[in-house]
Amino acid sequence: MIEDTMTLLSLLGRIMRYFLLRPETLFLLCISLALWSYFFHTDEVKTIVKSSRDAVKMVKGKVAEIMQNDRLGGLVSSLDSSKHVSILFWTSRILIVSVLQVRGQELGRIFVFNTFQNKIYSLNLCLFSTQSAAEYVKSRLPEVLKQHLQDYEKDKENSELSYQTILEQQILSIDREMLEKLTVSYDEAGTTCLIALLSDKELTVANVGDSRGVLCDKDGNAIPLSHDHKPYQLKERKRIKRAGGFISFNGSWRVQGILAMSRSLGDYPLKNLNVVIPDPDILTFDLDKLQPEFMILASDGLWDAFSNEEAVRFIKERLDEPHFGAKSIVLQSFYRGCPDNITVMVVKFRNSSKPEEQ
Repeated sequence: MIEDTMTLLSLLGRIMRYFLLRPETLFLLCISLALWSYFFHTDEVKTIVKSSRDAVKMVKGKVAEIMQNDRLGGLVSSLDSSKHVSILFWTSRILIVSVLQVRGQELGRIFVFNTFQNKIYSLNLCLFSTQSAAEYVKSRLPEVLKQHLQDYEKDKENSELSYQTILEQQILSIDREMLEKLTVSYDEAGTTCLIALLSDKELTVANVGDSRGVLCDKDGNAIPLSHDHKPYQLKERKRIKRAGGFISFNGSWRVQGILAMSRSLGDYPLKNLNVVIPDPDILTFDLDKLQPEFMILASDGLWDAFSNEEAVRFIKERLDEPHFGAKSIVLQSFYRGCPDNITVMVVKFRNSSKPEEQ
């Protein structure tokens, strides 16, 4: 046995001497170390590595605790007890779930209300370290939207307005109010804004920022209801450059190296530079044609872990759950290591075009 061990060590020594210690091998090793040192000492790569390590460290402890539970009930209770998962709103047709993680003060703000013929769902996600922006939108936007929509419906046939113009005007108006208020107090807070307005046989969706809406049609297809406003998109990048701004990579592509989206409400320092704008993208969908089964409105934390198609397929398989699959998809995003806020709203439709009533 000892002789066999010595023979093996002798063989390894020869391999080291004849292959690994050759001048060519040592030269290539030095070049590789130099390249590694160069790349991993740049700010961008160090930021990526640090962000990844922080995310893994944050999730590691919780996942270890969760893996001790075999069933979903155990997983849910484990997370609930640590206040990671919160049910913010729940009826028979809507479930809104939030997970607070790295940026602990980030929180989705949701409002749901009816006018005469409309039902409006909105999700706002606070950015930076305060909640003032999302709170302001939640307190003011429902009020002004409800008033203008009711006025419009009273004289709809003679009005020059439309749902699209009303949404756009009021979103821009709220942003101007916010900038005046927050600038005085030097509050740099900002928020995304995603609004879905259900009226008659149409669905109108307005979006500012990187929250996203997706609809599941009668055939199970994932229909995008909005498009993220990200700095790396060609249209947004050109606009930022024309305004004299720039984008840089700091964990993700950011406007002026700060904000990871190119449009938002609030964020007065970047608004003053005209590099971030509040203009919403507004899309309209024919519900008779799509015959939707459900729609998902969610913050970017969900979409960092799921594609549109994956999210629709995941929820479709779990619509019979008490939470319409919303809590399950939030937990699954958490397990996949998402280090961001995860706020999800699931709206289940009935009779193809109308949401289920309680």
